[in-house]
Amino acid sequence: MKRTSPYKQGLYSPENPNKYRGTHPIVYRSGLELSFFRWCDRNETILEWGSESVVLPYISPKDGKTHRYFVDGVIKMQTPSGVKKYLIEVKPSTQAVPPTASKNKKRSTILYEQIQWAVNTQKWESAKAWCKKNGYHFAVITEKDLR
Repeated sequence: MKRTSPYKQGLYSPENPNKYRGTHPIVYRSGLELSFFRWCDRNETILEWGSESVVLPYISPKDGKTHRYFVDGVIKMQTPSGVKKYLIEVKPSTQAVPPTASKNKKRSTILYEQIQWAVNTQKWESAKAWCKKNGYHFAVITEKDLR
């Protein structure tokens, strides 16, 4: 498999395949997604999970056009108050908050981060609207949550 990305990518083989609901092969696109898959697979409170099985339209602030948002994960989880369903976005903690300018960052980096934040915010608004309509909750999970 030729590497064309700086991110850790590959195929995930679940330890508990009966919990997975989605298409095969299960592809992780970063080390963080791999950690999330393992967490879902091994966590006893996760009853079912899937990867990129929900695709939502959103309008990109970058070009004003409709694009497709492949939500990273879907989980069905047993909580103390009952079973809850979630759409999950997996992001590094630095991308889960608005970008900040600093004198160490190039202007082009700041602009790129601001555009990415605007696009992500639009995707997440689309996901939240879908969740409200379909009885789900939306969450952004970072490496801090998976520790």
